[in-house]
Amino acid sequence: MSEMTVRERFLAVMAFEPFDRLPVVEWAGWWDQTIDRWHGEKLPPELTDRNDICRHFGLDLWLQDWLHPRHWDCPRPASHGAGIIEDAAGYERIHEHLYCWPLDHDRWRRWAAMQQRGEVVLWFTMDGFFWFPRTLLGIERHFYAFYDQPDLMHRMNGELADWMIRMIDELCGICTPDFMTFAEDMSYNHGPMLSKALFDEFMLPYYRRVIPHLAERGILTIVDSDGDMTAAAPWFEAAGIDGILPLEHQAGVDVGRLRKRHPRMRFIGCYDKMVMNRGEAAMRAEFERLLPTAAGGGLVISCDHQTPPGVSYDDYQLYIRLFREYAQRAAGGR
Repeated sequence: MSEMTVRERFLAVMAFEPFDRLPVVEWAGWWDQTIDRWHGEKLPPELTDRNDICRHFGLDLWLQDWLHPRHWDCPRPASHGAGIIEDAAGYERIHEHLYCWPLDHDRWRRWAAMQQRGEVVLWFTMDGFFWFPRTLLGIERHFYAFYDQPDLMHRMNGELADWMIRMIDELCGICTPDFMTFAEDMSYNHGPMLSKALFDEFMLPYYRRVIPHLAERGILTIVDSDGDMTAAAPWFEAAGIDGILPLEHQAGVDVGRLRKRHPRMRFIGCYDKMVMNRGEAAMRAEFERLLPTAAGGGLVISCDHQTPPGVSYDDYQLYIRLFREYAQRAAGGR
């Protein structure tokens, strides 16, 4: 098979079609502390931009834009996990700061030209229907709100869905991104943090409003949640979601088992970041674990979250070398 462009390769893998090799990609990048460490080792100090670092390592280039429903002048929480409102009155007070994030048209026009040449994969992220109310209410109050303030929860997610549809229409007036992610982070290492009944009542109706606007344009929809998403995978599949990332192995996710249960879902991530500083044998064993699923298509292997600072520059170079080897082997295994 002749060499594919970055975009052709991604689209072929995600369509379960023949591919020249797997994408060699970092969907999430690296911890700041990791880059600081590498600057003290062999990474040129002038390389600080994510995309420049991707080029340095010879990775396939994916360009992401996170479209936020909160404007940059919106009040911020006092600490991580804290909220900025308590109830409907608080929501009214900050409402002028919501659903008004401007789309960077110039950026997307530049990116669209690169996409047309096949040089990049384009994607965007939006706060999901679990994530967004949590950012306003804070973690603890958000959980109580499912029971104590259901009307507010529905109002927030209804207005979020309306805003999403407007932004999708505006963005697709410039170009059609290749995929998008709904940021949710609604699971931990023992499964989802809410019941299917609550998902069906407070999240599913809004996914069903938004997803058709993406599907009719051919934009793949991926839910982004840490933790073990095994139990929630069928919930999202029924909602029309195409796939899941990052599928953290440390949380107990088994991508082979997920593939058997969901033969047409797409997956991104899966590579256990905890083995990346344990030497070649451990890294190879992890690639071998993922290879049978990757060879069947629908899986883009990538570090299952940001590469941690315990990984040296030389460790990472070895990881990339092995990644390239297995990327080719996956293509030959179809």
